[in-house]
Amino acid sequence: MHDILPHMFGLALPVAEKILRPIIVYFFLVISLRLAGKRELAQLNPFDLVVLLTLSNTVQNAIIGDDNSVTGGLIGATALLAINAVFVRFLYRHRKLDTIVEGSPEVLIDNGKLRVHNLKRELITIEQLEAAARRQGFSTLAEVEQCVLEPGGTLCFVGRQPDPEEKRHQELMRRLDRLATELKATRGGEPAPSH
Repeated sequence: MHDILPHMFGLALPVAEKILRPIIVYFFLVISLRLAGKRELAQLNPFDLVVLLTLSNTVQNAIIGDDNSVTGGLIGATALLAINAVFVRFLYRHRKLDTIVEGSPEVLIDNGKLRVHNLKRELITIEQLEAAARRQGFSTLAEVEQCVLEPGGTLCFVGRQPDPEEKRHQELMRRLDRLATELKATRGGEPAPSH
C-alpha cells in the first residue's frame, strides 16, 4: 500500500517542464486551428470531427511527457486552464489582436443570396451548408436571409421575413380558416352549402 502513493503522486518530470509543456502545446494549437480556418471548428462533416478528436489524442503525450502521475496530470491541467484564462483576458483588453487571433465573421448568405466565393474560401460546400441549415430548422436555403460563419466555427442562420403583402395574405387565410371552423361548429358539424 505504501508503494501506491509515491507511484500515483510522484513526478517523473520537473514541475517547470510540466508547466511549460501544456503552454507550448496550447499556443501551437491556437495558431494551428487559426490557420486551419473556422471550418475545422464548425465540424461540418465526420472528417472534421475526427481531426479534432485525434488532434487532442496526438498532443496528449506532448503535454504529459513520460509522467502518468496524478500530480503531473493536475499540474498540466492547471497550466492549461491558467494560460487560457490569462490569454482570454489579454485578448479581451486588446481587441485588434483578438480579431487577428480569432478571425472575423464570414458572411455565407446575404439577402438570401449565396456568397459562393466565401464558401470556397472556407471550403464549405453547398450541401454542407444545407445540412447545417436543416439542423437549425430550415427546410431549404431559400428560407435563409443570412448565414454567418462566426470566428468560433458556429453557423448562425437568420430566416427570411415574408413581405407585407405575403403577411396580409397569410393572416387573411388564417381568418378564413377560423371562420370556416366556427361556421361548421354552429351548423352542428354539417358542411357549409356550396354556392
